[in-house]
Amino acid sequence: MEPIQASLKKWMRENKSFQDNFNHMKRELLSDSEISPIVAEHPELDLDRNLIKLYEYKTQSKNCEDCPSLQACKNILPGYTPHYQVQGKDIHLTYDKCRQKLQHEEQQSKQKLVNSLYMPKDILEASMEGLDHHVVERRNAIQEVATYLESLGTKKAEKGLYLYGPFGVGKTYFLGAIANKLADRNISSTLIYMPEFVREIKSSLKDDSLNQKIDYFKKVKVLMLDDIGAESISSWFRDEILGSILQYRMMERLPVFFSSNYSLEQLEQHLATSNRGDTETLKAGRIIERIKQVSKEVPLFGDNRRDQS
Repeated sequence: MEPIQASLKKWMRENKSFQDNFNHMKRELLSDSEISPIVAEHPELDLDRNLIKLYEYKTQSKNCEDCPSLQACKNILPGYTPHYQVQGKDIHLTYDKCRQKLQHEEQQSKQKLVNSLYMPKDILEASMEGLDHHVVERRNAIQEVATYLESLGTKKAEKGLYLYGPFGVGKTYFLGAIANKLADRNISSTLIYMPEFVREIKSSLKDDSLNQKIDYFKKVKVLMLDDIGAESISSWFRDEILGSILQYRMMERLPVFFSSNYSLEQLEQHLATSNRGDTETLKAGRIIERIKQVSKEVPLFGDNRRDQS
């Protein structure tokens, strides 16, 4: 029995229609504006043996020019662009990551640096450009954010910001924008919606993960507590959880960012009253002093952004 390849070649020689189509495709390929310079530069190429490789190179998108997006990439290996090398009589193709794939991977890498608990998507996509720079009441807060970002790598960056102001002025959006800017500098952060954080800690009592979670929040590079004061907390959570985390970060000079409807003076009054109705001014004052050590109080005002949506 003849080998399959020999039989196929014999069939190709004897099939005139196939030969005509093959020769037509070969002429078109070799006269192509992208392929003809390669052939002219490398006359040593065995064209018949390398037609498939030349055709593959011609039909692939280079530099993302024919691909509207990474998801719609037309190449054999989506997200990879071909390069050719000539070795002797043969051409060899290699594929490298294209521009869009590199950008996608960079974005994914940044997103991994921003961990969050219960944060909406628009907050996780927040940017410095979206901070309403034209609103006079927000300029001071924006300047404080810019100053902090400029201080990265210095002792000034050991202290975050305590952003406070009325409901709906965009305090959480500020935290998201800061987190994404930090990710650009390869600095990880964790954003926590405070009421859900309280519930998360309480639920961890059931699966013995409490110490592990507290240790994580103590040591993350940048911690962000969103809407502190929105929840009614127990004395245990205030002193043993929040106090412990803030104490560690104060001693280790790790920054904390906060957002709140309360000023620090108002938050102290809120924390002094436990969910049982007890008043513990001294213990609340300790928490406030720790907050002052890890952040700078910054007012944030302006129109209610949620009314505009």
